[in-house]
Amino acid sequence: MILTTFLIILGSASRAVRLDCVKASEQCLKEYSCSTKYRTMRQCVAGRESNFSAVHGAEAQGECRSAIDAMKQSPLYNCRCRRGMKKEKNCLRIFWSIYQSLQGNDLLEYSPYEPVNSRLSDIFRLAPIIADTEEIPVGMNNCLNAAKACNLNDTCKKYRSAYINPCTSRVSTSEVCNKRKCHKALRQFFDKVPTKYSYGMLFCSCPTGDQTACAERRRQTIVPVCSYEDKDKTNCLSLQNTCKTNYICRSRLADFISNCQPEVHSISGCLRENYADCLLSYSGLIGTVMTPNYVRSFGISLSPWCDCSGSGNSKPDCDKFVELFTNNRCLRNAIQAFGNGTDVGVWQPQPPIQPTVDPSITRKGKARTNNALDALTDMTKLDLDGNSLYHICGTLQVKFLFEYGLIYTELT
Repeated sequence: MILTTFLIILGSASRAVRLDCVKASEQCLKEYSCSTKYRTMRQCVAGRESNFSAVHGAEAQGECRSAIDAMKQSPLYNCRCRRGMKKEKNCLRIFWSIYQSLQGNDLLEYSPYEPVNSRLSDIFRLAPIIADTEEIPVGMNNCLNAAKACNLNDTCKKYRSAYINPCTSRVSTSEVCNKRKCHKALRQFFDKVPTKYSYGMLFCSCPTGDQTACAERRRQTIVPVCSYEDKDKTNCLSLQNTCKTNYICRSRLADFISNCQPEVHSISGCLRENYADCLLSYSGLIGTVMTPNYVRSFGISLSPWCDCSGSGNSKPDCDKFVELFTNNRCLRNAIQAFGNGTDVGVWQPQPPIQPTVDPSITRKGKARTNNALDALTDMTKLDLDGNSLYHICGTLQVKFLFEYGLIYTELT
């Protein structure tokens, strides 16, 4: 018990002193010793590909090692970023420069984002989509209801309208839209809209009686003809390499791999035993070149717009990467849990972070956005049959927390 208490206190202390990477960098640059070592380290990293150490000899190698060791004692070593923060790209650039320097690789093994520590039940308590009715009739289109709920919320309606316009406006006869603007607007939607609305549209459950029409609406949430599809499907490993060249895409993908890592020995199917974190990291990929989506008219089948053709000897690696989407027990269970209203994870030490709503948003100007939004909301139903792949997930009690590199038992 004493050890458990000590670890909880230690974990709380690490949260208290942790800075975002922009502030950590500014603090380091104000201190002569730290700034000198920081600049040396960056020169060492930049010089790796130019054979810096071989040219300048053992003395340069010693300076590089000294600089890297010094960074482990600086605020930069433990810095993180927040998704959607004002200087997110700059923050991520600093994080990856430190991470690659200290780890000596460019693998996607660690998320640069500060943990949120939320639960799905916190979202459900606020969700207006289910709360309006005591019992949901069989055949009700929950995805349609979610779109209507979004239209009734000023924040959701504002950012939904902001992505519908660039994602549906044809640029030329050969270009269906401006994909870059569409992606940016989609990222803002999922970063800024309270999850009770954005998740309601993206992860809505579809009863057997109206499976296909409901699921098709869910698939159309991100306007796939613009944000998701392309003329040709690229190789998934090539797409991953493209993603790694962009700080935001690279970070969102690392966050997804970290938080949606499946585990066969876990009851929930997730290594980190937290559905809310998995859904947050999945939604964070939308609006990047790695944008995933539902690929069938019903059920939960997800994938980025890529395949493993032309992989050659790398096909096993490609298949393994694709299965993080197409055959991911953690992700599938998390989506089903949201649709069924169940939860996993006991996150007592820290209260959930509530979504922030922009107070400057008013109800003025609703008429200007109704046409495009209503057109999507009132999509004609498809009269096709489909079998529900959803199952009821039981409420799970999890005894271990994976946070900040510490594993400690939670006292109940």
